[in-house]
Amino acid sequence: MNRVEIDGAAFEYEDVPGTGAPLLFLHEGLGSVGLWRGFHRRVAEATGRRAVAYSRLGHGFSDLPSAKRTVRFMHEEAATVVPALVEALDVGEPILVGHSDGGSIALLAAAALPVSGLVVLAPHVLVEEIGLRAIEEAKRAFETGDLARRMARHHRDAEVCFRNWNDVWLDPAFRDWDLRPELAGITCPVLGIQGDADPYGTAVHVEAVRDAARGDTDLLFLRGGHAPHLERPALVDAAVAGWLNDL
Repeated sequence: MNRVEIDGAAFEYEDVPGTGAPLLFLHEGLGSVGLWRGFHRRVAEATGRRAVAYSRLGHGFSDLPSAKRTVRFMHEEAATVVPALVEALDVGEPILVGHSDGGSIALLAAAALPVSGLVVLAPHVLVEEIGLRAIEEAKRAFETGDLARRMARHHRDAEVCFRNWNDVWLDPAFRDWDLRPELAGITCPVLGIQGDADPYGTAVHVEAVRDAARGDTDLLFLRGGHAPHLERPALVDAAVAGWLNDL
């Protein structure tokens, strides 16, 4: 795995060569480069595009963050880390591909930065009770189940990774988190993908993107849960590659 340093912290990343506007992949709340399970490589192969996937601080084998995250961590990632990575890795005006929290970060980045397109899988734009219940269940699985053991295989420090996600989402101050006022800044083409049995959120999120973004927006609704690219890989790979090839 490659590493790039930004403001004294090293981020792991994988860079698949290709041509055209590059793809920059932003993983989910407990994800990493490795936990894309090859999705970025498959999309790169299907489209011929360069694909860059990175792990946020505290995820995978990137450095640990210097402090606990705040309820603004997705805004902070979009405003500081994403543009710094774009510059450091010379990806120009990328197409952002984000899943879950990574989808939220991609939405925020696309509203503020010059990008060529945006693909979001099960993004979050507001806090729903259904999502909070799933996040509470994840906390129980980490503290009394085997989630901590399973995460330890994929992250330098599973405790740091988990707490920096779970604690923020369950912070009472996070209940007012809402990206909808910022979505009008998105002017690029958008593809939104949402499962109909996602325990972390309903269709309200991608529908909010469709209603507020000023770029052309296509929505794909699938049977499945929170990780459509892992649960329905052939269908999602084809849909994303087809959409990208039509840009």
